[in-house]
Amino acid sequence: MDLAELSARAAITDALFRYCRGVDRMDRAVALSLWHPGGRADYTPWYDGDAEGLMDYLWEAHATLAAHAHQVHNVLIELHGDRAASEAYYTAVLRLETPSGRLIDRVVRGRYLDTWSWRDGAWGVEERRVVHDIESVTDARTSGKTDGGSRRDTADPSYAVFTNWRG
Repeated sequence: MDLAELSARAAITDALFRYCRGVDRMDRAVALSLWHPGGRADYTPWYDGDAEGLMDYLWEAHATLAAHAHQVHNVLIELHGDRAASEAYYTAVLRLETPSGRLIDRVVRGRYLDTWSWRDGAWGVEERRVVHDIESVTDARTSGKTDGGSRRDTADPSYAVFTNWRG
C-alpha cells in the first residue's frame, strides 16, 4: 500500500468513527460530516432519504432514550481512485426507560454499506445502506443515567480533550 491509499483508508475510517461520536454526543454537525452534501441514507425500515433528514429522525428518536452508545468495527475498504466502498460492522446499544421505570437495552448489530467519493479535499459518503443482522432486547440491570460524567451534548468531557476535531 502506498501513502495515498493509507491516507484514504485512515480518513474513511476516521469519518466512520466520527459519525458514531456525533450521534452519541448528539452533535449534529459532527454526525452529518460523514456525508457529502446531498448524500443519501437508507436505514430501512426506519428511514430512507437524505442525510439531513436522517439527522432529524435520529435526534427525535435518540432524545427519548435514557442512553445510547454506537461502535464501529471490522471496517473493510475498497479504493478505486477518487471513489471507494466500505463495509463497517456496527453495534448500537439503545437504553429505553418504560413509563413504569423499567430499563430495557436494545442491542442492534449490523453493517453500514457505504459508497464514498473524494470531493473538495475530503472523503464523504454519497450513499449509505444499513443492513440489520441481529437484534436483542434485555432488561438492564443498572440505572439509565450514568454518574461517570458522560453527556449527550457538548458538556461531555471529551470536548475538553479535543480542541479541533469537528468536521
